[in-house]
Amino acid sequence: MSANVTVLGLGSMGTALAGAFLSAGHRTTVWNRTPGKAGALVARGAAEAAAPAGAVAASELVVVCLATYETVHQVLDPVAGGLAGRTLVNLTSGTPEEARGIAAWAAGHGAEYLDGGIMTTPPGIGNPDFMLLYSGPRSVFDARRPVLAALGDPVHLGEDTGLASLYDTALLGLMWSALTGWLHGAALVGADGGERATAFTRVANRWMKAVEVFMNTYAPQVDAGKYPGDDATLDVHAAAIEHLVHASEARGIASGLPEIFQDLTRRGIEAGHGRDSWARLVELVREDGRK
Repeated sequence: MSANVTVLGLGSMGTALAGAFLSAGHRTTVWNRTPGKAGALVARGAAEAAAPAGAVAASELVVVCLATYETVHQVLDPVAGGLAGRTLVNLTSGTPEEARGIAAWAAGHGAEYLDGGIMTTPPGIGNPDFMLLYSGPRSVFDARRPVLAALGDPVHLGEDTGLASLYDTALLGLMWSALTGWLHGAALVGADGGERATAFTRVANRWMKAVEVFMNTYAPQVDAGKYPGDDATLDVHAAAIEHLVHASEARGIASGLPEIFQDLTRRGIEAGHGRDSWARLVELVREDGRK
């Protein structure tokens, strides 16, 4: 069913969001602080609002994608009275604390609120293979899910409004860690005989399927706080990490990652956990975070 949707903010991501709504047949109103960015969307059938007040008034579902939460307030505070009875979906990147704060602000003005995290780049918007994370009242998510599905696969994380931002940040950390590890590996295998990164990546893609199995095995251990070393103990990992450190140093590959692995594993073993699984290191990560 076609719905009325407003998109506030037409950066590269906001433009992609509005385009996906149009492609799904939704009546889409757009607004951007800097004029001149709506032309292509208008040519496809979007309506351009002259001001935020008109943009908000045009739709029951208002999607915001701006630079910061501060910018969100700068745009919406003057028109807060017009939000009553509408659903505000905020896809602006920020912190869990900011998300909870603006959720309370929206409730104070009579608006329903969902916070979101976009787990793709603009070209991936509209592809159901990519997730968009949402947190907030389940009833609000369920009501708006058919329209939000135009942007990608909508995943509801829970009632706590800060969860989408928290997951977004955690998943980006996982991405950067994995990509840096991949870059280190590509440099390492290319150092001896000029092996190309594409050749390494074909093998690495298959290896990541095994890494997925490891994560699924260790997650229940983390939740239970028990870390049986049934597959590979920290002692075994430590020996393999020594090989990685040596091979990297010998080839001048210095990302700093092997030393991080080496330090964490050493500390786990020195604490008496050498016979535990890799998942035991979560205790050190938590301990460091509390210092």
